[in-house]
Amino acid sequence: MSPSAASASATQEPGETLPAAAFETLLPKLLAVVEITQRSEGTSSVQNKQDLLQAIQTFRESLAHAREIAQALPGGELLVEEQDEVIAMLERLRAKKRQQLREFAERAIDTQGHVGAPYVGAGAQSSARMEVDSNASTPT
Repeated sequence: MSPSAASASATQEPGETLPAAAFETLLPKLLAVVEITQRSEGTSSVQNKQDLLQAIQTFRESLAHAREIAQALPGGELLVEEQDEVIAMLERLRAKKRQQLREFAERAIDTQGHVGAPYVGAGAQSSARMEVDSNASTPT
């Protein structure tokens, strides 16, 4: 993979998930390098040297790609302590939003769509409407 292709794919739009495949391939590629060095003939043969060189190059490219992805993550420039502060602030915000949702869910919604008033039932509502109607029709 060329460096420009790696950096183009390392740039992520907000909301995209982390491409785990870029990290999952690192260990098998490193294992390939180790296996080549552990062959019985070692690195003395030309073929083993070429295989080792190719395996190392593939591993380095994958590692560079994974590093670019990790560095492009939002908040990656923050220290661990700063990340902990941001996480704590977001947890407080989540708790506040959940409390607001609970309070909103507890509010009664009457049949006219008015929010907040306790539910009084159909009989009381019709008499309240009649009172308003009689007041509206009274001549002044």
